[in-house]
Amino acid sequence: MRFGDSPESDNFEDRTGQSGGGGMNLGGGLGLILSLVASRFGIVGIVILLLGYCVLTQFTGGGGMLGGGGSTESGPSKLDPATGKFIRQVLGSTEQVWGQVFQQAGAKYTPTRLVAYTDYNQSGCGAAQAAMGPFYCPTDKQIYIDPAFFNELSRRFGAPGDFAQAYVIAHEVGHHIQDLEGTLDKAQAAQARTSATGGNAIQVGVELQADCYAGVWAARSGALEQGDIEEGMRAAEAIGDDMLTKGQVSPDNFTHGTSAQRMEALRRGLSSGNPSSCNYSR
Repeated sequence: MRFGDSPESDNFEDRTGQSGGGGMNLGGGLGLILSLVASRFGIVGIVILLLGYCVLTQFTGGGGMLGGGGSTESGPSKLDPATGKFIRQVLGSTEQVWGQVFQQAGAKYTPTRLVAYTDYNQSGCGAAQAAMGPFYCPTDKQIYIDPAFFNELSRRFGAPGDFAQAYVIAHEVGHHIQDLEGTLDKAQAAQARTSATGGNAIQVGVELQADCYAGVWAARSGALEQGDIEEGMRAAEAIGDDMLTKGQVSPDNFTHGTSAQRMEALRRGLSSGNPSSCNYSR
């Protein structure tokens, strides 16, 4: 991607030098868990989170603390300067694009805030742990990313490239857009009225719309270079539920969409540059 001297967002917090603390606070109950599930970039973190919730509700009667409490200590930043600049520029670009989109619709865009951390930190939705992957927390309206995920995306998932990384951020910003639009609340309410299979289908729709929104941002950003779209498609393919689970999970249990679905959603946003092409059907 080509950002050059593009502005860097101020809505960024570097917590990569912080360490210590406790574990996964799930005291918020099922509603909070559903909100967290709605924000995951990949299925691995969801499986961990749901297992943690089920275990805690079974043995402690409705949530508790896994791993104990503890203080958080601050130290020198562990964030690579180039990575930090890239994250801030991507975030700044999303603010510019979505600010224009909202303005054209007669509304004002309220940006999200992105928190970079290492290994473990706290979010408004409880623990932020690297194993969960990047996520958006509707409670504090912030995105949480361990930058090490970008290396994992390249090495483990075979999806290198700067646009692949930007796609991760833009996908989470897409969840923020859904939060501002009320889509996440509606999806959660709809999930409460249906079966587990129906709830998963609703979740897939939410995730595919976030993918499409990422494509809309990219199309409008003016930062795409030759080869970027291919990088994005590789990333979308790599994190499809069918690819991640390797046939070990029934399609009825998919929560983010297949590789083909995620690639199609991203491509639709890229081709149209129009948020209305990402309409989410409940």
